[in-house]
Amino acid sequence: MTQQTQVTEEQARAVAEESRESGWDKPSFAKELFLGRFPLDLIHPFPRPTDAEEERTAAFLAKLREFLGGVDGSVIERDATIPDEYVKGLAELGCFGMKIPSEYGGLNMSQVAYNRALMMVSTIHPSIGALLSAHQSIGVPEPLKLAGTPEQKRKFLPRCAAGAVSAFLLTEPDVGSDPARLGSTATPVDDGKAYELEGVKLWTTNGVVAELLVVMARVPKSEGHRGGISAFVVEADSPGITVERRNKFMGLRGIENGLTRMHRVRVPAENLIGREGDGLRIALTTLNVGRLALPAMATGAAKWSLKIAREWSCERVQWGKPIGKHEAVARQIAFMAATNYALDAVVELSGQMADEGRNDIRIEAALAKLWSSEMACIIADDLLQIRGGRGYETAESLAARGERAAPVEQSLRDLRINRIFEGSSEIMRLLIAREAVDAHLTAAGDLAKADAALRDKAAAAVGASGFYAKWLPKLVFGEGQRPTAYSEFGSLASHLRFVERSSRKLARNTFYGMARWQAKLEQKQGFLGRIVDIGAELFAMSAACVRAEAQRAADPAIGKQAYELAELFCQQATLRVEALFHALWTNTDSDDVRVTNDVLDGRYTWLESGIIDPSEGTGPWIAPWEPAPSTEENLARRFLTVLDEEPSSRAKL
Repeated sequence: MTQQTQVTEEQARAVAEESRESGWDKPSFAKELFLGRFPLDLIHPFPRPTDAEEERTAAFLAKLREFLGGVDGSVIERDATIPDEYVKGLAELGCFGMKIPSEYGGLNMSQVAYNRALMMVSTIHPSIGALLSAHQSIGVPEPLKLAGTPEQKRKFLPRCAAGAVSAFLLTEPDVGSDPARLGSTATPVDDGKAYELEGVKLWTTNGVVAELLVVMARVPKSEGHRGGISAFVVEADSPGITVERRNKFMGLRGIENGLTRMHRVRVPAENLIGREGDGLRIALTTLNVGRLALPAMATGAAKWSLKIAREWSCERVQWGKPIGKHEAVARQIAFMAATNYALDAVVELSGQMADEGRNDIRIEAALAKLWSSEMACIIADDLLQIRGGRGYETAESLAARGERAAPVEQSLRDLRINRIFEGSSEIMRLLIAREAVDAHLTAAGDLAKADAALRDKAAAAVGASGFYAKWLPKLVFGEGQRPTAYSEFGSLASHLRFVERSSRKLARNTFYGMARWQAKLEQKQGFLGRIVDIGAELFAMSAACVRAEAQRAADPAIGKQAYELAELFCQQATLRVEALFHALWTNTDSDDVRVTNDVLDGRYTWLESGIIDPSEGTGPWIAPWEPAPSTEENLARRFLTVLDEEPSSRAKL
């Protein structure tokens, strides 16, 4: 029986802080953007793969496209599983080893190529993308590439490349984004020759069909053992591992996601990845690049949405003209087209930056994941509105009455998880904000610590004043105020000047927030979230402008169209940025918190009158570490769950 770890807010914060990468050995475009600097040279000229790499990628994608021509996404949606022959075909193409080095049997493809492949397969059915990305982006291959021993790589990577599916097991029934409370344990046994795993893992993508698992568990600190959250490669058929159910979700109906129980599971000591206590750091570092898979898949869905919207808006006639000719619909299509261009630019830029390895892209990857997942959902919702009743109707129903089976409602359902996967949007904003204000926290020292003594705060204020005395004057004037700056970008130069000015304005506002709230800044999640959203828009604007210029230089005809799309995107993004700046200081955040506290205290329960709650009485709240029920029926009942980032706020059915 595994007892849940109880920790304070301070302890939880300490674990998260200890696990994050604290150093910045390489330059970061996004980090500089948040500090009021606009290092355009880090992304311009727009980086691109070599001609040889482009040729190799094109050849692989051509074979993949041919194979996908025989894959029917409606079968996956209908049967809620990916047929074995589809999985076998993907394995034969090498899709399970796209990111694995060739010396271990993989294709050794670039991040850009991998992203394009995921984009393509996900348009057939996103469950295929989830299968491949969970296996390679966060499953066994990536952690081993990052921190595995040569022996571990030789033992496991060839199997992964050949199609042995892997899964990543971190989340628990009561542990989501707060790993400090991790309850699963890995106790050293046999004089340190092995570990014995105990615990329950929830939402184990690929866990139902996996051959290999990466399991995060806490090693007790003892003599000879450093202890802490650690990562292990575990054979999925090990005695003591039980997949107790396969979860069902709103979307991604082909995903093999379940609940796994581990009881006295013996794992050889040589299967420890890295050192004891390095597990969370390995997981977070893996996600730095692993997160780029989600923007690729989201962008694929957005591209498909634009295609369907364009075709339908030409075909459907209302009041004497195609609906696309009506301004209300035209605004939606223009947003979809412009935003698609920026999505593509963000995915290509961040992927190529990952391949080059000369920049630290932890913030860029997080921004790409956050912004792409949010924008793709808006685009899919707009498509559903444009399609009207046919958008709300299922593809199966449309096909049954002889209409084109465009799975619009499915796309919206499938996309929704991307705002939760690998860090919900709310958590992503906090993670990015922590990196964005890192320089401020370092400079502020004890000023940013709630428990620091008054004398220590006074000393810290003296030190901080030196940092700000040098930094703040640089935020007054910059290239964005010179009318001729960035003139090589033609009509897009004004947008780059706006980005530069907004970067300095963003940094000034972050400083004002730090000065006003000091240690309480981390509690101002509304403020921090808007800071991050501004940064995300500025990053997307930068990517769009730089890519458009690169396309213009390579092909003037395409470049002209690229400029048009980038121009419109930047105009739309500017309006969003200006609204976010306004909302930094003019908002209802304090009132929202006050009313929410009253709601939680039961003050407004009369608002809930007149309804019937169908979930009420269907099952008790049972702590996930209690002994398992004695019957299969009770067991299934106990672990029925809904997909929610924060399990503590979930109604456990």
